[in-house]
Amino acid sequence: MADYFEIDFLGVETKKSGDAIALRYEKDGAHYIHVVDGGYATTGETLRNHIVTYYGNPSYIHHVVATHNDGDHARGLVAILEHFDVGVLWMLRPWLYADELIGRFETYTSVDRLRSALRTAYGNLAALEDIALRKGIEIREPFQGASIGAFRVMAPTRARFMDLVVTSNKTPEAKGEDSGLGGFFTTLVEKAKSAVAYVRAAWGAEAFPAEDTSNENEMSVVQYAQLCGKKILLTADTGRDGLTEVIAYAPFAGLALPGIDRFQVPHHGGRRNLTSELLDAIVGPRLEHQPAQGHFSAICSSAKEDEDHPRKVVVRAMIHRGASLFLTEGTNLCWSENTPSRGWGSAPAAAYPDEFEE
Repeated sequence: MADYFEIDFLGVETKKSGDAIALRYEKDGAHYIHVVDGGYATTGETLRNHIVTYYGNPSYIHHVVATHNDGDHARGLVAILEHFDVGVLWMLRPWLYADELIGRFETYTSVDRLRSALRTAYGNLAALEDIALRKGIEIREPFQGASIGAFRVMAPTRARFMDLVVTSNKTPEAKGEDSGLGGFFTTLVEKAKSAVAYVRAAWGAEAFPAEDTSNENEMSVVQYAQLCGKKILLTADTGRDGLTEVIAYAPFAGLALPGIDRFQVPHHGGRRNLTSELLDAIVGPRLEHQPAQGHFSAICSSAKEDEDHPRKVVVRAMIHRGASLFLTEGTNLCWSENTPSRGWGSAPAAAYPDEFEE
């Protein structure tokens, strides 16, 4: 059989957006089913049923990737791990590194106590670990350079992940860090979202805020593969540092940038995850005029009821670079090559906003 792929982005429709992605592909005679995140708990059941219906009712899934701890990504994987036999569960568990990190914390002198605190702080991942240990599922670390079937992990590096754990607002105060103050400002930023103002702008104008996304989002596992000649980048909720690592590592993964054919917009279209310069480097520079048709495809997992995602500046920035941008917003979207039609209709591409956040 010829190589093929189908990558399904399920609509996670709550008041907040989430990610639930199922992949099935064949490359060089090897066949894989690969799940990336499962949304919320109820989304996981929908994802399970989707795989049963459209992937031939399989009993086995080769790879399951929990990109990070957030509940809109990790909780739904419980249904996947419980229902299917799984080859490998890929996730990063901060508590595994307690003995290595304890010297960076003021409030803990016992490795066991720190390990317990970290496991509690990252409870969604701990719940997946419990299931994997009970079922005998192998767990591996998806640090930069790891191979997950045809996919290569582009970020995070091990060193940056360790720094993110230490400085996260979810973990105990580290030596020389004022994590409580960081949490205070993060809360202010979140509250300010609802009061954002908009500015009308001509084609090509875009401006991203100085504030970065959270440490937890920056912990996200980013994956790249070339399937059927298409360059595919799955970004989860990664931020600017993660995308910088992607760019730096690209030559070692055989990825020539700019130029991605299938791009997952990070963090449901959050504006603190991107900059114009990063997008220039990854998908290409801004075009002089709006093209009649996009030359690459981008998908943003965003819920209809989520007023904060996607941000208009992100929608504009993707279209500036020639993307046909699609939003899940309660529906399922699919990228595919060399697969029979499911009878699904074509989704309309996102319209170009004439304003963006000030």
